[in-house]
Amino acid sequence: MTLRDALICFNGLLQRELLRFVQQRSRFFSALVRPLLWLVVFASGFRAALGIAIIEPYETYITYEVYIVPGLCAMIILFNGMQSSLSMVYDREMGSMRVLLVSPMPRPFLLLSKLMATSLISLLQVYGFLIIAWFWGVEAPLTGYLTALPAFLLVAMMLSAIGLFISARIRQLENFAGVMNFVIFPMFFLSSALYPLWKMREASEWLYWICAWNPFSHGVELIRFALYQQLNGQALGIVIVITLVASILAVSGFQPQQGMGKR
Repeated sequence: MTLRDALICFNGLLQRELLRFVQQRSRFFSALVRPLLWLVVFASGFRAALGIAIIEPYETYITYEVYIVPGLCAMIILFNGMQSSLSMVYDREMGSMRVLLVSPMPRPFLLLSKLMATSLISLLQVYGFLIIAWFWGVEAPLTGYLTALPAFLLVAMMLSAIGLFISARIRQLENFAGVMNFVIFPMFFLSSALYPLWKMREASEWLYWICAWNPFSHGVELIRFALYQQLNGQALGIVIVITLVASILAVSGFQPQQGMGKR
């Protein structure tokens, strides 16, 4: 496999994901509805009840809207990653994934390229949301939008890898929705996306530790610090490790013939 072959293969997979994304325009708008509801409706109601103290990486008191924007960005990435995992299950059921994997390119490269393509699609949705948030008055430093780009990409890779790991173990398409609901909502709500961990500790010690051990919390904090031009080394290390482990488990456990074997 030469570098040119790898680039041609990755470009083909990226174009396929972009075409699917363009053909499903409702997917882009639906991805923005959930975070915008939190930003416009819920944040306005919670602002008085949930005042945020000075915490890193912020240098002064902030409004609740400012606090939750990184978590809402991670929410977009989470839902897109899991939705892309659904498409992997569908492709496997229809047999198109099996056709893709007859390529002379190594299977790990093909699956990881698909994860990267999915992650790049997530970036389009995240920056679309950040533009709307900016018009709503929730702004980060201008250079923060650039420094957050690698964080967005790494978190998207982590969540997509987790989604692929789960989809590799789901044998039927109809079972996917129930499993994803069991994964997505606890992962999102039991994290630092909506509330600081110290507030969770005030409510319950065991709840705090669940949130602290949640990989999604570390992804949110990596994004939060990156938006304000800072690096959270602990979050970065944990996200990298989880991405590598989930990717290895997903690639090793993916069986494209599962869907075709029942036909």
